[in-house]
Amino acid sequence: MHGWIILDKPHGLGSTQAVSAIKRALRRNGEVLGGAGKVKVGHGGTLDPLATGVLPIAIGEATKLAGRMLDSDKIYDFTCRFGAQTDTLDLEGQVIAHSDHRPTLAQVEAVLPHFTGPIDQAPPAYSAILIDGQRAYDLARAGQDVEMKTRSVTIRALTLQPSPTEPEDKLEEITLRAHVSKGTYIRSLARDIATALGTLGHVTMLRRVKAGPFTLESAISLDKLDEAARGGGIAQCMLPLTAGLDDIPALAVSPHDALALRQGKVLVGKPHTGLMLAMEGQTPVALVEASGPEIRVVRGFNL
Repeated sequence: MHGWIILDKPHGLGSTQAVSAIKRALRRNGEVLGGAGKVKVGHGGTLDPLATGVLPIAIGEATKLAGRMLDSDKIYDFTCRFGAQTDTLDLEGQVIAHSDHRPTLAQVEAVLPHFTGPIDQAPPAYSAILIDGQRAYDLARAGQDVEMKTRSVTIRALTLQPSPTEPEDKLEEITLRAHVSKGTYIRSLARDIATALGTLGHVTMLRRVKAGPFTLESAISLDKLDEAARGGGIAQCMLPLTAGLDDIPALAVSPHDALALRQGKVLVGKPHTGLMLAMEGQTPVALVEASGPEIRVVRGFNL
């Protein structure tokens, strides 16, 4: 059991709870098949409980790649409702300010280019960022004023979802699709767009449609996964470990070189540069880094 389960995370479920649900499904699957040992499970990028969509779950040796998934780009659909700001910047929080101003579609279209490319944003106070060893959301819930330092992120694309609204009509809300770098907070992006439009806003819908190479097309609901587990067919719901490395070129290695890599040795061969996936036939051996003729192991796989 080494690979990925791409969960279409439901509304209201935290990422840690989602991992626990996958573990239960794996145990259920093992019971149907007559027993299975414990297997490592981890997620490749936190999703807020109120968010839905693509949550990559790494199984077995794929957990060694979870860090790469955390660093990958993400694509989100989100709805920003204008006229009010909440303390959490989403539907979960309390309204802390109101605005009577509503922007037009033309005004939204005019402001979006200012939020495309490298930008600085302040994360929400209700986030998991550590401040002096404590989670920001714990400090915020305790009533403390939390000063969030700005960080640089990249918005690679920001587009309006199809809308029948006339350009000059006043908008109560707008739905956008954002292709963003790691570390980007969509709630902060919605807040800042609303501010630039002379109003206030908060997120009412957030759905991740892509994380790294994984999309909703390969995602499965918890209900479908439980059904597969009860029939002992959970393996059919998994993507291979290599699915998380689609952007990495493969490096074919001999059995002799594969053994050396598994022992952590450095290979010397033809000059290469960058990350590669060493493969012995169809078996992943290691994620390696090549610099000139030397090839060093970054992550080895026990397969």
